[in-house]
Amino acid sequence: MSYTLIVTEKPDAAKRIAQALDAKQQPKRNEINHVPYYTASRDRQIVVVPAIGHLYTVAAEGRGRSQYPVFAFQWQPRYLAERNAKYTRRWVESFVKLSQGADTFIDACDYDVEGSLIGYMILRYACGEKEKIARRMKYSTLTFNELEKAYETLSPHLDFGLIEAGRARHEVDWLYGINLTRALTAALKNHSGKYMTLSTGRVQGPTLKFLGLREKSIRTFVPVPYWTIKAQTEIGERTFEAQYEKEKIETKHEAEAILDAIKGKDGTAEKIEIRQFHQAPPPPFDLGTLQSEAYNMFGYAPRRTSQIVQRLYLEALISYPRTSSQKLPPAIGYESILRKLHRILEYQKLSAELLAKAMLTPREGRRGDPAHPAIYPTGEIPTKALSNSERKTWDLIVRRFMAVFADPATRQSIKVSINVNGNHFYLRGMRVLKDGWLHFYGSHARSREVLLPDTREGQIIHIRKFSMENKFTTPPPRYNPRSLLNRMERAEIGTKATRADIIQTLYDRNYVRNDRMTITELGFEILEILEKYCPAVVSIKLTTQLEEKMNQTQTNSETREKILRDTVEALKPIMENIKQEENVIGEQLSEVVRKSRLEERVIGPCPTCQTGQLVTLCSRKTGKRFVGCTNYFKGLCKTSFPLPQRGNIRPLGSICQACGWPTVMVGMRGRRPWIMCFNPECPLKAKRGKQN
Repeated sequence: MSYTLIVTEKPDAAKRIAQALDAKQQPKRNEINHVPYYTASRDRQIVVVPAIGHLYTVAAEGRGRSQYPVFAFQWQPRYLAERNAKYTRRWVESFVKLSQGADTFIDACDYDVEGSLIGYMILRYACGEKEKIARRMKYSTLTFNELEKAYETLSPHLDFGLIEAGRARHEVDWLYGINLTRALTAALKNHSGKYMTLSTGRVQGPTLKFLGLREKSIRTFVPVPYWTIKAQTEIGERTFEAQYEKEKIETKHEAEAILDAIKGKDGTAEKIEIRQFHQAPPPPFDLGTLQSEAYNMFGYAPRRTSQIVQRLYLEALISYPRTSSQKLPPAIGYESILRKLHRILEYQKLSAELLAKAMLTPREGRRGDPAHPAIYPTGEIPTKALSNSERKTWDLIVRRFMAVFADPATRQSIKVSINVNGNHFYLRGMRVLKDGWLHFYGSHARSREVLLPDTREGQIIHIRKFSMENKFTTPPPRYNPRSLLNRMERAEIGTKATRADIIQTLYDRNYVRNDRMTITELGFEILEILEKYCPAVVSIKLTTQLEEKMNQTQTNSETREKILRDTVEALKPIMENIKQEENVIGEQLSEVVRKSRLEERVIGPCPTCQTGQLVTLCSRKTGKRFVGCTNYFKGLCKTSFPLPQRGNIRPLGSICQACGWPTVMVGMRGRRPWIMCFNPECPLKAKRGKQN
C-alpha cells in the first residue's frame, strides 16, 4: 500500500509531527538500520522520516585533498565528502529505502534557507528526483494545532527561491573556503613539513578584520591625561556625589585652580530640572537580540544560546528561533498563548493582568522576516525537566513576550545644579514612577534607580569634601562574542544561522582568545597575509555586496549561475598570486605557528625554581601528558604534575587566588569545564577534602 513520506530535519521534529498527524496522537515508532522513523494513521498512512541536519554537502570533483585552486564541485552525501560524517550514511540509506513505497512526498524541514535546502537535497538525491512533485509544509512552532493546520494547507511545490539562495550560499562559501584554506595550509606544510589547518573564508575573513582593526587601535592608542573633580554633598542625613560641570579637565593647572576656588565653600541649589518621560517596551526577540540579551544576562556565548533555543523549539516551548523578525502577527493568537501561560504558577498573575486589557497590541520592531514571526513562547508546559540554562532562557523569552503587550514605563529624571563660588556641580537622580513593562520583564529589566531627597532652589548644600583625580583616556573596548555578533549584523555579513558558528571557528583556529576577544599573533598573521595577497577576501564592502546578490536569488532578480561565475573569476587571480608567493607565505606562517604552539603549551612560571616555565609535555615512554618545567631539560628543575588524559587543556594565564600557582581550564565532553590548580597543598584542595 502506498503512503505519504514526510521529510523532516531532526528526529525530535519527526516525532512531534507524527504525533500531531496521527488520528490518536499515538504514532508507531520504527527503526531502519538504527534510524528512527514514525508511522502515523490519518486519512492515509504517513511515514515521517528525520534527517540529522545536512546529509549532503558541496565537495570537490576528484580525490585530491590538498590541490588548489579547485573550482569544479558537486553535491555529495556527507559520508563520502567528510571523514567524520560516516554516521550519516545510514540516515541517507533510510530515505532511499523508505521512499520506494511512497507516492506522495512532503518537505517538512524548517521553513528557512537551510531547512529548504536540506529537504530539497534529500528529495532530489535520496528519494530519486522527487523534488519536482513534492509539496511544502510550513510552520513556525511544533505545537500540534499548528502542525495539523500546516498539513491541511500544504504549499503545492517547494520554495525554489529559498533553495537557490541556499545552494548559492553553500557553493560560494565552499569556493572561498576550500581554496583559501588549502592555500594557507599547503603553504605552511610545504615550507615547514608540519600540518595545521589554517582556515578562512568569505565571512570569516571580514570578521577577523573587525578584530584586527580594533586590536590595532588599542595597541596604537596613546592615553591622554585629564582630571576630574567631584564633590561629596550632604543633604539631610545622606551623602551624594556630585560631578563637576566639565567631565574632563584637560590640565592639572586648571584643575588645581578650580579646587582652590571652591575649597572650604558650600554650594547653593541653583536650578532643579525635573523631567518625566515614557520608556516604551522593548520589541520582541529576533535571534540576534536574544543572543545579545542572553549574553548580557547570563554570559552565554551566541552559539550556546542558539543551541539552547533549538532545544526549546524542538520541545514545542517556543517558536522557530532562527528568525530576523521583530514582529508578532495576530495570527499567532496572543490571547490563546497568554491563557496557556496562565496555567504556569509563576506566570499566572502576570498573564491575568494582560488578559484583563481591553486590547492586546504588541510593541513591534522594524525588522521583518517573510518566513517566520519574532520568537515567542507557545504557552506549552514543559513535559520534562529543563536544564538550568534552558529554564533561564525560556523564562527570558516568556517575560519578553509579555512585556511587549504592557504599557510604557514612566520614569522621572532629576538634575540639581549646585553653584559653588561660580563653579557648577551636578547631582542626577532617576526613579520609576510607573513600572509598566518593567513589571513583566522582572529582573531582566535591570532598572537602576538613584533617589534624591527633596531639594528646593536656593537651598544651601553642605559640601563635606572635594576630590581631584588624575585619569587617562582609554582605548576602545575589545569585542566580546555579543558585540562582535552585533557588528556582523550591522555590516550584514553572514546569516542569523551562521554568525555564531563563525565566531566559534575563530576561537577553534586559535585566531582569538578570551571572552574579551584578543586577536592572537597567528590571527594577525593570517589577516596580514589576506590583506596583502587577497584584500577582496577581507573587504567588508565586497562581502556585503555579495550577500545582497545571494539574497536576490530568492526573488529571481539574480541567478545562482551568474554569482558562481563571478566568484570563480574573482578567485582565479587571487589564487594565482598566492601560488606564486607560496614560499614567502609559508615562511611567515611557519614562524608564527611555531610561536603559537609554544604559547598554547605554556601554563605559567614554575613556582618551584621560579626561573623556568611550566608547559604541557607528552612522555615518550607512556604517551601520557603531564606538566613539567622547561628547566628540566637544563638539569635545573624536576618539577612535574599529572594532567587528565582526556579533554582539552587550556592555559588561563592566571593564578590560583588561594595559593598563587598557575591554573588551567579542563574541558571534557559531557562535563562542565573546571579550573585546575597544580599545587598539591593548595588550601582550596585541603578545604574540599575536609568537606568530603
